[in-house]
Order: sequence, then C-alpha cells, then structure tokens
Amino acid sequence: MTDQEAAVLIAEKAAELGGTVYFVGGCVRDGILGMENKDIDIEIHGLTAEQAENVLDSVGSRQEYGKSFGIYSLKGLGLDISLPRSGRSVEDADPFMGTYEAARRRDFTINGLMKNVLTEEITDHFGGMKDIESRTIRHIDDSTFTEDPLRVLRAAQFSARFGFDIAAETVSLCCGLDISGLPSERILLETEKALLRSEKPSVFFEQLRRMEQLSFWFPEAKALIGVPQNREYHLEGDAWTHTMMVLDEAAKRRDIVKYPLGFMLSALCHDFGKAVSTTIDEDGTVHSYEHEALGLPLVQTFLERLTSESGLIRYVLNMTELHMEPNIMARARSKLKRTNRLFDRSAEPFDLIQLSVCDGLGKLPKCDDTEEFLMERYHSFNEIMSRPYLMGGDLIEAGLAPSEDFAEILGYAHKLRLAGLDKDNQLRQSLAYARSVLKIKG
Repeated sequence: MTDQEAAVLIAEKAAELGGTVYFVGGCVRDGILGMENKDIDIEIHGLTAEQAENVLDSVGSRQEYGKSFGIYSLKGLGLDISLPRSGRSVEDADPFMGTYEAARRRDFTINGLMKNVLTEEITDHFGGMKDIESRTIRHIDDSTFTEDPLRVLRAAQFSARFGFDIAAETVSLCCGLDISGLPSERILLETEKALLRSEKPSVFFEQLRRMEQLSFWFPEAKALIGVPQNREYHLEGDAWTHTMMVLDEAAKRRDIVKYPLGFMLSALCHDFGKAVSTTIDEDGTVHSYEHEALGLPLVQTFLERLTSESGLIRYVLNMTELHMEPNIMARARSKLKRTNRLFDRSAEPFDLIQLSVCDGLGKLPKCDDTEEFLMERYHSFNEIMSRPYLMGGDLIEAGLAPSEDFAEILGYAHKLRLAGLDKDNQLRQSLAYARSVLKIKG
C-alpha cells in the first residue's frame, strides 16, 4: 500500500464516522507548483483522538512519534498524520476547530492550503493560491507566526527554493524575531535545504540579510559585506557579492561532487578570511594575502556553531585552505608532481577542482580557463594512484627489520609514488634512503 492509497483509505473510514481528511502543507503546495514531494501530510478533522486512532489501527500498525505533538504514522509508510491543534502540544488537539483555525496556525499562506483527500477540493482561507500565482511568501497571522522563530529561516529557504519573494510585511515581522535560542540542528537543516535544493542558494542569505538576521548564526558571512576586493580580478563588488556568486555557481555542480553539503558550505566559507586579511595600499590597491589560511579559525568557529560532525568540519576546512591552489597551478601550468601533491593533500580532489572552478566563475570577469587542465591532471593523478605501490611488507621482504623509521621511509616512498615512479623504482630508492637514514642514526 502506498502513502496515497493509505491516505484515501483513512479518509474513507473517517468519512463513515463523519470526519474529513485533508492533505495539508507542502504536499498541497508542491502539487500546485508541479513539483515532486514525497512527504505526504494529512490532517483528520471532525473525529476525536480516540476515533482517529481507531481508524488508523484499522488501516495499519499505528505509530506515534513526537508524542507531545500528537503526530502519527503507519508502520512501513512515510505518511505523517495529525489532528488539528490550537497550540503546539497534544493537549491542544481540537478536532472540531474547523479548517480556518487549523490553517491559521500554519506559517505561510502557501502552506495553509488544504486539499480534501476524497473530493480533491482545495480549501484556501488566506489567499495561498493567489500568492503562489504572484510568487510571494507571506505569513498568515501575526500572532501565531511569531510562536516559532525558525520561520525566519523557513521564509528565506522557501524564497530560495521556489524563487518567490517575501512580502514586505513578513520581512518586517521577521526582523523583530529572536532566532538566537533556536537549536543549531534546526538552523543547519534549513540551511541545508537552501544549499541543496535551491537553484540560487544566494537568495537564502540575501533574504536573511534583508531581514537583519545574519548576526547570530552567520556573522562570518555577514562580515564579508562591504569588504573590498582587488578590482583587477573582481569587478563584481565586495567579498559578499563574490561569495553569493560562487554559491550559485556551486549549486550548478553540487550533483556531481562527492560531498554535496560540504561542497556548498565550502563555497560559502571559502573567503571568510578576507574579512580579517584585506588591506588597501596607498595607491588604492586591495590585497587579501593569505586569506585562505587566516580564514580557517573563522570557518571552524562557524561550523562548530552549527554542527559537531567532525568529518564535515574537516572537509570544509581542507577545501577552504586549498581553494586557491588549483587555479594558481593551472595558470602556471605546474608540473605533474606538484598537482599530484596538491590532490594528495585534498580531502576530495574532484570536489576541490569544482570549488576552484566555481571561484573563478563567480566573479567578473569570469575566469573559465582552468578546468580542462585540472581535470587532465586529476585523471593522471587517479591513474598514478591506481598503480601498485610500496608498502611496509615490501620493505620487510627486502630485508629491512620493522622499526620506528618505517613511517619516515614509507613517507619518502609516497613522495616517489606521487612523482610517478613505478613500484620497483620506489623500492630501489626507498632502500637507498633507508640506508642513509640508518647510517645517520647509527
């Protein structure tokens, strides 16, 4: 049984008892927009909690999660089922409050639409259809909207995902909300949706800027506003503008990289160091020397504010530190050995290349002359790394006794590998190196 089939069955059984079941929220909105939405939410009206639970039990194995919120599901299905509530807890359940009051509790008019599961009739109390047509994010009710400050982030990410503008009165309301007490995981989730589902993730941050809501969760990004850049390379404006352009370029490539979320966060973070490294000479020339290194503490602070996922933090720090190198090497036509060493230092060499290319495209004039060279070198690197290489067992087989020097000797062998030497040559030169090390220490 599919989620849709289960919803219809629940609606039919509820109707026998005098109740009505509606599709609500994002699945109605996205259906009207012609977008796929695998998350189906239904709301049961006109039945007591006991009646509703009996209906669910007759359809499948009822599960209750978020117990304080009174939300149900059926085992094996992704269907979310709830009763209308006047508040945010299960004690506030009011199955007879009516569709108007139920919709008034929702955040935006486009999410306040309700669709009768059996008749497919749309109930639209607050102009959601009109706002979809005009591509507008508008809050429903001043008093209920402010109950959840996360709606600030939701407004921004909906604007980015759907390409809708936010109504001026909603922006004004969002400006006055305090989002500092929100859990970091909720902030990251909304940010992740904007980064991974938007054609232009920059809109998310531009709308937060418009709502004056960058200061607490995204101060390192806010610090880029007004930071000048060298006009020889950046005619687009300040470091904020460049970062937003890089984000949008990165969105075009996030589906091909190894770590999409880390990649998009790297695009956001890559120039944080410009806020603390930028200087202006007497002649007006702007420099941001070592911004990639000086930005690392800022990037780490930012990421640790949002997440404790160590692998994600390491990835973004690595990408930030190295993001300048590929383009520099491409324009210098650096030797294979040097690009191999760079890729070897990289957490994900392919992702690093994509970030560097986006860095070049996210500016005016665009710099799009490095990708072919870098990809050729990337393929060469992969081919070299796929060859047989020297390991500790080979040194033992050649007569060396295991010792604390093995790490140093194998490190030397690894450099030979990156230089393209085959395994036999790695062994021959590493044995000579080992003899010199042992001689020095002897």
